Amino acid sequence: MFYVSNLKKCLADVNLHVPLDEVKVDDKLHFVEEPIEILDRGIKKLKRRWIPTVKVRWNFRRGPEFTWEREDEMKR
Repeated sequence: MFYVSNLKKCLADVNLHVPLDEVKVDDKLHFVEEPIEILDRGIKKLKRRWIPTVKVRWNFRRGPEFTWEREDEMKR
């Protein structure tokens, strides 16, 4: 069960804000995440294929700050 009486008043923190000039969105209102730098290179083996990968540092990523991506996708 949910009781409204258990709700607490939320006080906003005036010091916590995100500058709007740093937030980028596309025409569908999705966040645009841009790679900042490539930190490392590697090769992943899948059965008979070798896939080149790169370790990428992102800006404004809600998940991990570093991810491994396919090299051919990063060249686009």
